[in-house]
Amino acid sequence: MARRYLAVAALTAASVVMNPTGAQASPPGTKDVTAVLFEWNFASVARECTTALGPAGYGYVQVSPPAEHIQGPQWWTSYQPVSYKIAGRLGDRTAFRNMVDTCHAAGVKVVVDAVVNHMAAGSGTGTGGSSYGKYTYPGLYSAPDFDDCTSRIGNYQDRWNVQHCELVGLSDLDTGEGYVRGAIAGYMNDLLSLGVDGFRVDAAKHMDAADLADIKSRLNNPSVYWKQEVIHGAGEAVQPTEYTGNGDVQEFRYAYDLKRVFLHENLAYLKNYGEGWGYMNSGVSGVFVDNHDTERNGSTLSYKDNATYTLANVFMLAWPYGAPDINSGYEFTDHDAGPPNGGQVNACWRDGWKCQHNWPEIKSMVGFRNATRGQAVTDWWDNGGDAIAFGRGGKGFVAVNHESGSLTRTYRTSLPAGTYCDVQNNTLVTVDSGGRFTATLGARTALAIHVGKSAC
Repeated sequence: MARRYLAVAALTAASVVMNPTGAQASPPGTKDVTAVLFEWNFASVARECTTALGPAGYGYVQVSPPAEHIQGPQWWTSYQPVSYKIAGRLGDRTAFRNMVDTCHAAGVKVVVDAVVNHMAAGSGTGTGGSSYGKYTYPGLYSAPDFDDCTSRIGNYQDRWNVQHCELVGLSDLDTGEGYVRGAIAGYMNDLLSLGVDGFRVDAAKHMDAADLADIKSRLNNPSVYWKQEVIHGAGEAVQPTEYTGNGDVQEFRYAYDLKRVFLHENLAYLKNYGEGWGYMNSGVSGVFVDNHDTERNGSTLSYKDNATYTLANVFMLAWPYGAPDINSGYEFTDHDAGPPNGGQVNACWRDGWKCQHNWPEIKSMVGFRNATRGQAVTDWWDNGGDAIAFGRGGKGFVAVNHESGSLTRTYRTSLPAGTYCDVQNNTLVTVDSGGRFTATLGARTALAIHVGKSAC
């Protein structure tokens, strides 16, 4: 493990590690749904916070990495930083600051996808004009700041290999070094100074949990919300549960299993989804139907699964496990293809932008989730196959018909008698004094009613 002592003595002395505060379990506040606007530029994010995310009740928006990165049209260039300046494809510092302020004014908090495990591969000039070479990033890092293993990760059963060698050949920072920890914390503190509310820590699995705890303790707000990307692998040396002391951890098994159940098994199996399936505790888990990686590698559902994908998102938002992310990207056939228009979204559902966060069936469930927060699952029903229904105490009720034909039945709920708007179909549902209502669901559709919506 490389160390730099003399050159960084002053910095490390000024960055004495204080006792970290407790991890923030789940996004703070009453709204825990995050819209992940993958590769949207900052101006487009700002507009979307005002016109869609705030009004729909999203608590957070997650933006793609803002740091200066290697040049190129591919989406993954954003994940190869060359400096910590805000000077990437998606906008400059002014655009970023304006986006944060605008989203805050709309009631939406901002999470940044933070790439701090590694720097870029290769050499050249970055998107902000900085020159770089592998292991040489002038004014920021030089060769001693990188791990001694300069070969690719090849053995996920070996902890040292996973956390000291190079992820797909990217120069791996030595996060055990005080100077590196201070530099990373400096980047995050700069973002915090611009009003950022949290971080999604990319490739967290490839950094020791104690290193991340040290970095977090150096932040101006050490209890800031963050979620960590730690992909579960059976029998692997590094496991997601190691990181829960720092904050939320993304529960990839949730997304993998949701695909299998929706495509090949029975929705009836979801009755105890979450901890009952061996997942991490709900309070420290970030969940999703898909993200930018999994929609490309096919390990989860994606927009290409059409109604099945929509219903999976409806279920996730209705089910009280974890803090949900809604992936919102763009159409692709080339897995490397970068965003349309360089990240500028002129309008949803144009130029390939999918805007899943704004699909009516998904967007309407954000309000459902906010209205039913804190309520346990009640009144479960299933047909043993692909039709299920359940309540959220006396606050809401949802039914999902993933069968190939329509379904008519009378449901028993814990809702007060009254008229409710089915937010999936914009039709009225009347619940009688016994908590019952009768409805017909078309094939591969859902129904959702909650106490916050009595009129359509």
